[in-house]
Order: sequence, then structure tokens, then C-alpha cells
Amino acid sequence: MTPIQIEPTWWISVIEIPVVAALFHMLHGLRRDLHARIDRADERDSEALGRTREDLAAFKLEVARTYVPLSLVREIDRRLSQQLLRIESKLEEVSRATTAAAAALDAAQKATAAGGHRAAGARLGGAAGEEEA
Repeated sequence: MTPIQIEPTWWISVIEIPVVAALFHMLHGLRRDLHARIDRADERDSEALGRTREDLAAFKLEVARTYVPLSLVREIDRRLSQQLLRIESKLEEVSRATTAAAAALDAAQKATAAGGHRAAGARLGGAAGEEEA
């Protein structure tokens, strides 16, 4: 075998197969590394989002504690309770008035119905008296 004449089968078996295998191995390693990086980036993003949410919740709590004085909160609570008590008393008055009006209406309807029965009886009685005469 002279150096100028290399057989194709020798070239394929000695040079090309190992080079192609090395390329496939490198591509597989790069793909695996890329997926690992993506997963780590997703984990970092979710951790950062969690920390941001925790920081925001802590900030909101701190603002609630320090921004509004406790005496003001108590005053607002007292005023709100008084207003609700006033509303409750007005609703009770309306309820009593409604109940009284309903009772008066029932009494009026019963009186009308009783008067109507008497008038109808009188009409029937008058008609019966005319027939007898």
C-alpha cells in the first residue's frame, strides 16, 4: 500500500467512522447540556418569582403596620359600628311599619269581605222578599 493510494474501505473504517461517532457524541452532549441549562434557568426564574412575592407580601404587611396608626383604625371601626347600628335600627322601624301596614290591610280586607257578604245577603234577602210579594 503506497501512501498515494488509500483504499476507501480503510478510509471509512479508520477515519470517518470515529469522526462521525465523535460528532454524534458532541451533539448529544450539547443537547443534554442545553436542556440542563434551560431547566436551571426555569428553576432560577421560579425561585426569583417566589422571593419577589414573599418580599412584596412582607412589604405590604409592613406598610399596613406603619402607614395607618392604630388609633385611626380604632376610630374608623367605632364609626363604622355606629353607622351599622343606625342602619339596623332604621331597618327594624321599616319592618315594624310594614308589619303594621300588612295587619291593617288584612283587617280592611276582612271588613270589606264581611261587608260584602252582608250586602250580598241583603240583596238576596230583598230579592226573596219581592218574590214572595
